Amino acid sequence: MAADAPPGKLVGSGREADVYAIGRGRVLRRYRSAYSVQMEAGAMAYLARAGFPVPAVYDADGPDLVMEQLDGRDMLADISRRPWRARRHARTLAALHDRLHQIQAPAGLIAAFGPGDRVLHLDLHPGNVMLTSRGPVVIDWTNVHVGTPGADVAMAYLIMASSQVDRLPVLVRPVARSVRSALIGQFCQAVSDDPGPHIAWVARERVRDRNVRPAEAERLLRMAEAAEQAGQISAT
Repeated sequence: MAADAPPGKLVGSGREADVYAIGRGRVLRRYRSAYSVQMEAGAMAYLARAGFPVPAVYDADGPDLVMEQLDGRDMLADISRRPWRARRHARTLAALHDRLHQIQAPAGLIAAFGPGDRVLHLDLHPGNVMLTSRGPVVIDWTNVHVGTPGADVAMAYLIMASSQVDRLPVLVRPVARSVRSALIGQFCQAVSDDPGPHIAWVARERVRDRNVRPAEAERLLRMAEAAEQAGQISAT
């Protein structure tokens, strides 16, 4: 689909792209920058052939990616509505990491975080898992790379652990912290690859992301320093 084609109904907006429903069970994800979706689309098609749950890709052209429109809600939204499911969702998230990291990366992916030949999502947290009628489906493959699985697990841990609970209303913060702790603790217990050796490196690299807010960056740097000093991670 050409970038100047008229979009459909706007159904979502992220930090870098807008999503439009364009009919026939499809959505158009259109990036606002000159980003090319070719690598992302190719990786998704490759993973679909390998049996990993991703949205079907129908077209990729410049900043435009036409994909399957998914039903259901994302895992983070479900945890917000039903916090008692946090541990169950953490185990599902861990299983998705394990399943992804069994897949050898295709040629052409850019390497990240040292040697390794596995597909890395590098943003695989509850907000990017859709709970659909056909099961959990992983979305948003913008950051797909090749590397070592522990770095992918570390990134997921850091994204969850650096989430800004203090932005929530005061009365719900204690519950949010408890749910976050349960989610992270169960995830780290259930996932196969150890994120510990990668925490400091991945945290310092994530701080460079222009989409990371200042408060989140400060928390990431503190976690990097703690990991360097103690050589371990914490679920709180």
